[in-house]
Amino acid sequence: MTYNLWGMHGEWPARRTVLAAELRCLRPDIAVLQETVVRDAYDQVTDLLGEEYYVVHQQGRTGDGTGASIASRWPVTNVRQHFLHVTSRVNTAEPWIGSVALAEVQAPMPYGRILLVHFKPSWQFHLSYEREVQAHSAARMVEQAVATDAPNHVILAGDFDAAPDSAMIRFWSGRQSLGELSVAYRDVWEDAHGTEGGHTFVPDNPLRVHGGIRFEIGRRIDYIFVRADQWGPTLAVAECSRILDRASDGIWASDHFGVTARLEPPT
Repeated sequence: MTYNLWGMHGEWPARRTVLAAELRCLRPDIAVLQETVVRDAYDQVTDLLGEEYYVVHQQGRTGDGTGASIASRWPVTNVRQHFLHVTSRVNTAEPWIGSVALAEVQAPMPYGRILLVHFKPSWQFHLSYEREVQAHSAARMVEQAVATDAPNHVILAGDFDAAPDSAMIRFWSGRQSLGELSVAYRDVWEDAHGTEGGHTFVPDNPLRVHGGIRFEIGRRIDYIFVRADQWGPTLAVAECSRILDRASDGIWASDHFGVTARLEPPT
């Protein structure tokens, strides 16, 4: 699962009730989460998901404790984190944005070791170049890790803040190269549903206006990908869905919708 929790903004007690009920019902095996809050006496990820997860809170949080996190039912080891502040235009006041984390998840067979890549590029509309450089840098790190550690599978996920036809997403999905590098990852939503729909940031969500985004037309910007080797993706997409994509008793859980996937190893 990938999901942007939108911190503790808005009507947090009401949002918390909706989020906790849905996420504890869903019980994802692996989750990458954005805009998670960690303070001295409070851990938002554990509060919402429960105590049975291995949780990694990534570096580079803002002053109010907001950042990115990984949660897994299986042990998480060998976590490597990198800032991707590639130009002076990247906003370092939000240090967790423009970053990538690589973590090994020790999943049981038939999955085996999974290299989980939590990618969060710059969000601003005009920073397409920065997102491309960030993707290129992150992809090189992943390829080096694959060559060194030989994981069974690589899953890439997060809030990418870019639509499917952008150069960065085209790069990840193997439709174009960037900077003399090409990779190929299967977009699990596209695998399950085709190229239409699946928007995760929409004008109908009233929480969207609190972020200051003007004239939103609706975009699919939250993704789960499976890395392909020369023969194709190493995991099959059995199912992919949006979650928390409508109000519950008038309460919207976040300004984003979440994405979940059920992935199966080849038989």
